[in-house]
Amino acid sequence: MRKRFLFIFLSALLITACATTPVSNRSALILIPKSQEVALGKQSYNQILEKEKESEDEELNRIVQRVAKRITAVSDMPKLDWEVKLIESDQKNAFALPGGKIAIYTGILEVAKNEAGLATVMSHEIAHVIARHGAQRMTQQMLLQGAMLSAGLSMDNSKHRNLILSALGVGVLYGFSLPFSRSHESEADQIGLIYMAKAGYDPHEALNFWQRFSKIKGDNGPPEWASTHPADATRMQGLRGYLSRAKYSYQNLNVKYGLGETFNLDDIKKQDEAKKTPDRPEPVPGVSVETLGP
Repeated sequence: MRKRFLFIFLSALLITACATTPVSNRSALILIPKSQEVALGKQSYNQILEKEKESEDEELNRIVQRVAKRITAVSDMPKLDWEVKLIESDQKNAFALPGGKIAIYTGILEVAKNEAGLATVMSHEIAHVIARHGAQRMTQQMLLQGAMLSAGLSMDNSKHRNLILSALGVGVLYGFSLPFSRSHESEADQIGLIYMAKAGYDPHEALNFWQRFSKIKGDNGPPEWASTHPADATRMQGLRGYLSRAKYSYQNLNVKYGLGETFNLDDIKKQDEAKKTPDRPEPVPGVSVETLGP
C-alpha cells in the first residue's frame, strides 16, 4: 500500500513538473522552483563578475545594451530583470544565467563582426534562460544522485557550487565549456534564431557567424560523440532547418535592422595598444629620460 501511494505521489509530481518550452514546444521535466533557479543564477553571476573586468568602451557597451534590449523585448520573458555586462577579455565566450543575467566577452565580438552576429550569440544564450535549461540540468543531476529535494542547494557550499555552475552553463569539462546537452544546444539554436529574427536582425547572419566561429576554432575540440555541443556541421544543418520559420518572422516585420552596425574593432585595438604604451616623456635639462619613465 505504501509503495502504491509513493508511486502515485511520484507520478503526480512528475506530471505537474513537466513544462512546455516556448518556440520549440518541447516538454521538459523541472523540479527546481523558478524562484530558487533565479536566486542561484543571480548569486552565480555576482561571483563570476567579481573575477572579471568590465569593458569601459562606451560605444561597444551602447551597442551591446541595444541588441540585448531588442532581443529580450521579443522573448517570452520580456519582464524578467534582464542585465547585460560586457567583459574585457580575449575569450570568445558569452553566457546568460537564470534571472536574466548576461555576460558578453569582448573576444567574441571579433567573430560576431556586426550586431546581427552579436544577436546570434546573445539570442542563443537568452534561449537557454527562457527554456530553463539550467533547471532541467539540475533536475537531471539531482535525480541521478537520488536527491529529490533542492532546498539545500547553495553557492556557498563547495560541493554544490560545481554542480550549480555546470548546470547553469558555466562549468568546465575536458578543458572546454560543455554546459548543456546536444539537445539543449540545438533547442537554444532554434529558439535563438526566432528571437533574433523577431528583434529585426537578419537570421541568415547566424549561419555566417557559426561559419566564422568554426574557422577560428579549427580542429580544436573533442569529437561530437565526446562533447555535449553538436559538431559544427550538425549545428549548421539544424540552423538551415529552422531558417524558413525565422525568415517568415523577419520578413513580416515593419522595422528591420539587417546586419546592424559593424564593430570597428581595429580602432579599438589601436586605442588599447596606445593605452598600454605610455607616451615618451619630454627631455628635461639635467634629468635623464629614464628617470621620468614609469
